[in-house]
Amino acid sequence: MLSLHQLRVFLAVYEHGSLTAAADELGYAQPSISEQVRGLERTLGVQLFRRVGRGVVPTAVADELRPHAERTVAAAEDARKAVQAVKQFETGTIRFGMFGIARLYGGAGLVADVLDRYPGVRVELIGQNSTEVQEDLRRGRLEAAMLLVGSVSGPGLKVTPVARDELVYISADPAHLATPVTPHRLSLATLVMADTTWSSEDPTRVTIRNLLHETGRNPPSRIEVEDIETAVELVGMGYADSVIAKGAAEQLLPRLAPKAGWVSLRPRTYDTFAIVHRTDATLSPAATLMIELATKRIQAIADPVHRR
Repeated sequence: MLSLHQLRVFLAVYEHGSLTAAADELGYAQPSISEQVRGLERTLGVQLFRRVGRGVVPTAVADELRPHAERTVAAAEDARKAVQAVKQFETGTIRFGMFGIARLYGGAGLVADVLDRYPGVRVELIGQNSTEVQEDLRRGRLEAAMLLVGSVSGPGLKVTPVARDELVYISADPAHLATPVTPHRLSLATLVMADTTWSSEDPTRVTIRNLLHETGRNPPSRIEVEDIETAVELVGMGYADSVIAKGAAEQLLPRLAPKAGWVSLRPRTYDTFAIVHRTDATLSPAATLMIELATKRIQAIADPVHRR
C-alpha cells in the first residue's frame, strides 16, 4: 500500500540521484531507503530508478510521479500545520483590543463566548479608550480591535464598520427629558463627562463638539470623570446630566441611576463601531475568532451596519 513515507523517500532519491545521499538526508540506513523504493515500485507495478554507477537515475514513470508526490507530501504537511495551529490556538493567548465602554457590549459575555469554545485559552481584552488601542494596533501589539470609527485616523489601518449606536441625553430631571435635546439646549446644560484623560480625542466628545459648533460654545462639562459608571451615578444623584451611547444607558441606568432616563438628541446623532486592523496584516485564527464573536455581541445591542 502506498504511503507518505514512501513518497518522501522517493522524492529524496529523485532529488539527490543517490540512495546514500537520500538516506543521509532522511536519517535512515541505506538498506531501509532501498526497501522503501522497492516497496513503492511493487505497489505501483513499475520501475522508478535505474542504477548507473554509484547512483540512480529516474525513469519516465518517476518523472511522471514526481509532481503528484510533491503535491501529496505538501498537502500532508499543510494538514499537519493546520492541526498544530489549532492545537496551539486552543492552549495559547487571545488578545483583542476594545475601547472603554465596549465592555458593556461584550466584556464578560465575549470572554465567556471564547472560553465556551476553547476552555484552555488565556484571554486578554486590552484598552480603556479607542485612541490608545489604535496606537497599539499601529505598533503591532494587537492584531485587531473593536473601536469607535471617529477615533481612527491616518494610513495603514483597515476600518470595517459593523454597528452604530445612538448618542442620548440622560438626566434624573423629567423636565430635561420632555423633548429631544437640541444643540442650543445642550450648550446650556450642566454635564458630567467620562474619559477625561482622552477628552480632546474621545470620539463621543468630538461628536458633541461638532454638534455644538453652530452654537459657538464648547460642551459645558461641570464634572470630569474617567469611567462611565461614575458619570451615570452622578446623573442619578442629580448633580449633572450627560451624553452617552444608548446601549450603555439601557444597561447602566437601571442599575446605577434607576430614577434617571434618556431622550434623543436633535438631530439624532450616532457613534459607529468598527473592526480595525493593519491593512498589511494576515489575521491569525485567534484574531478572526475574536472579530466574529465581538461583532455578534455588539450587533445584538447596537444597530448592525451591513456591508454593501
